[in-house]
This record gives sequence, structure tokens and C-alpha cells, in this order.
Amino acid sequence: MKETILEKSGEIFLKLGFKSVTMDDIANELGISKKTIYKYFSNKEELVDESLSHIHEHIHKSVLCICDKGYNAIEENFEIKKTFKDLFKNTDDSPMYQLQKYYPKTYNKLMADEFCMFKDCILKNIDKGINEGLYRKDIEIELITKFYFSLVMSVHDTNLHKYNKNTINNLELKVLEYHTRAISTEKGIKILEQQLEQNVN
Repeated sequence: MKETILEKSGEIFLKLGFKSVTMDDIANELGISKKTIYKYFSNKEELVDESLSHIHEHIHKSVLCICDKGYNAIEENFEIKKTFKDLFKNTDDSPMYQLQKYYPKTYNKLMADEFCMFKDCILKNIDKGINEGLYRKDIEIELITKFYFSLVMSVHDTNLHKYNKNTINNLELKVLEYHTRAISTEKGIKILEQQLEQNVN
């Protein structure tokens, strides 16, 4: 039951926001009593924290699985992007804004965890891309990784963007294109163009 609560809560939080969703909403969605939720989680903050950890773990496993499938570096990034497309497919707004505003401890923990996972994946991806001749050899890998992470996170900045259906997915695709163009060789650009053609919404 705890696993079910975590999965459904994470889905609802991402769709409707962390502030607006109540424990009653989650209980009603699951068809259980609020008392059942409190059996596993002492308060909403704990549920938010654990549901996000659950999502993070699921994403990490999905990313590792993709990295084991033998894609080239650019294909790999687009396949990973699809994982996030599914995650935010029903989101009309950026849930990260509410998380940062109302649950700052959880937000800071999530950002630290995300950057560790992100950095490890991108460093390996860039190394692979250089060896495949898809990325330039002269790039500053550590700096490029930080630039890319900052761009991805900027997608969730409500001061920069207005959101409607699929805004987050479209922005993330633009960020991926921007990042890839910045570091690719001519060979890499050709593969990028192929991937963009396949990802037209």
C-alpha cells in the first residue's frame, strides 16, 4: 500500500502542484481513508519528500537502463528525454516552483540528488560522444555539464516562462538541441537533425 500511495501521490503532485493537492485529494483518488495515508506518513511534508525520492529513484533506474542499450551519445540523450516527456505529459505548470516555495528543504535535497545523477550521466555521455566522434574534443566537460544542468533547471523558472499544455516538454527539447549543437562535430549535427525530425510534436 505504501508503494501505491507514493506512486499516486507523485503523479498527482506533478500534475496539480505540491501546494494545491491535499491529503484528502490523494485519499479520494486512491479510494482509501486519509487515516490509511497517515499510517505510513506522519504529515504531507513527509509524503512530498518520500514521493519525490521515489520518482527520482524510478528516473535513475530508467536512465541507467537506457544507457545500457547501446545507443550513440546523441540518441541516448533523446531516449532519456522521452522518460521526462512521460513524466510531465499531463503537467500544465511547473511543479518545481511550488516545491521550491513551500517545501524548500525537499527542493534543496532534490536538486542535490538530481545534480549528482545528472552530472554522472552527462560526464559519461560526453566522454562517449567524444570517443564516437560526435562531440568536439576541445570542450570543457565540467563546465558544459554545469551549463546544461542550469539550462534544464531554467525550464522550471516561472519568472522566465509562461506555461500551458506541453510547455515543459517543448522547452526541454529546445534545451537539449541547444546543448547538443554547442558541443557537436559535423557528424554529430547530422545525427541531431535526424533526432529532431523524429521528435517533431
